[in-house]
Amino acid sequence: MERPEPAEVRMSQAIQPAHANPRGELSAGQLLKWIDATACLAAEKHAGISCVTASVDDIQFEETARVGQVITIKAKVTRAFSTSMEISIKVIVQDMLTGIEKLVSVAFSTFVAKPVGKEKIHLKPVTLLTEQDHVEHNLASERRKVRLHHEDTFKNLMKENSEFDDPICDEEKGMVSTGGTAVQSIELVLPPHANHHGNTFGGQIMAWMESLATISASRLCRAHPLLKSVDMFKFRGPSAVGDRLVFNAIVNNTFQTCVEVGVRVEAFDCQEWSKGQGRHINSAFLIYNAVNDKEEMVTFPRIKPISKDDFRRYRGAIARKRIRLGRKYVTSHKEEVPVCVQWDISNQVSLSNANVEALKNLAAKSGWEVTSAVEKIKIYTLEEHDLLSVWVEKHVERPAHLTYHLLSDFTKRPLWDPHFMSCEVINWVSEGDQIYYITCPIVNGDKPKDLVVLVSRRRPLKDGTYTVAVKSVLLPSVPPCPHYIRSEIICAGFLIRAIDSSSCTVSYFNQISASISPYFAGNLGGWSKSIEETAASCIKFIENATDGGLINTF
Repeated sequence: MERPEPAEVRMSQAIQPAHANPRGELSAGQLLKWIDATACLAAEKHAGISCVTASVDDIQFEETARVGQVITIKAKVTRAFSTSMEISIKVIVQDMLTGIEKLVSVAFSTFVAKPVGKEKIHLKPVTLLTEQDHVEHNLASERRKVRLHHEDTFKNLMKENSEFDDPICDEEKGMVSTGGTAVQSIELVLPPHANHHGNTFGGQIMAWMESLATISASRLCRAHPLLKSVDMFKFRGPSAVGDRLVFNAIVNNTFQTCVEVGVRVEAFDCQEWSKGQGRHINSAFLIYNAVNDKEEMVTFPRIKPISKDDFRRYRGAIARKRIRLGRKYVTSHKEEVPVCVQWDISNQVSLSNANVEALKNLAAKSGWEVTSAVEKIKIYTLEEHDLLSVWVEKHVERPAHLTYHLLSDFTKRPLWDPHFMSCEVINWVSEGDQIYYITCPIVNGDKPKDLVVLVSRRRPLKDGTYTVAVKSVLLPSVPPCPHYIRSEIICAGFLIRAIDSSSCTVSYFNQISASISPYFAGNLGGWSKSIEETAASCIKFIENATDGGLINTF
């Protein structure tokens, strides 16, 4: 393992049986304790004074670790604001027999510097040494905006959810209520549970919360819950030695193979305990998968909300899922592995047909879920392992053949799509296939992006569907330029179906790659309407076109 960076703090722990769950795997609660302690030490190394946890969010668990292996936790400050800091955390597991290392988890936490007396705090800026430091520094600002606007975004999505019919709410055989998943527990805070400030150690509270959430999830699936991610641990206030902490957990909603469990923590001192008046100090939403005894992934039953509170929690889980989708791509830690193919003129027919088939296969997949519905526009998302795809469906008051003519000519794309600055044909392969060079605007303060894509067009054969498929290709004559970030489209395009002689349905699909995810993240997370706005611009563009494809002023 490489040497630590100057500002980085590392903790290494050999996993003992006392750290494990009944499956012999490292307990998520124990890992959360180690993560919080390491992050706190990184924050205090930068600040030079005591720091406390404000929140821990965007925790993703990629792999499990087992007894006998070694965990290494790396934490460093990515950006300092006036009194708070964002800490990036990365957890690696190493097998001692093989030496193989794997990524276990990533997380981001926010710590606040704790002033001494009335002293005012203004943290020094982080020293940026590498290009990756600069990238993380810029992303930290975006992540902070998401955190600060979380409550407003959540309220807007809750309002939006109530305005369109949620297909999950339809009556369905096998739906269950969540009453049987409610779990309550109590802990008395003792000296070993305190941190070096005398307050209850945040990692210990997170571990208790995770333990209770696991019990709640297991009551729904009767299987082995595996913590997949944590939406957010929010620390609303401190607790101290002698306090009684009351934990309440319940399942909020399920999404095929995952379930969201909400946990609330209230603290009571002696007087508050006798009066039954506690302080709400912590909340968290934890997302689990589950496996059966054969290690097969379990599909959770659909939830049937009954009470008003059930509906609130049910719809809240839907809103948080959408915010998570957006946040996931703002906080993405994965390096993109290029999958685009080399353009080969001798194999152009096969590459073109594969482009079209990939789009049709994406459209035919099951599991699409509605995330937004406004007038003529519906947005769906599909999650498959680490892949996220988007489907935007639009109703257009123009004939299908004219719509196809306009949308298949990508030189017109910048007229209605703000994500395309320029689009030029660099290789007219055939009547049905062209290769375009595309430039895109700056996002998140980074360089602008560019693309080289194959656009394959097909008129209807039997099913009456016009197809415009898009995929990135490698073209030696157009190498990456230092002024742009070369990006990639894995699979995208339009499927256009006639409704009658004067109107049609346009479905746009995109399997989102890491490089283009910043253009989608805000919309998926609910703090932007860029997809709806672009779709509306597209509709206006088409409906203002003449049959000859000329555009009226709009």
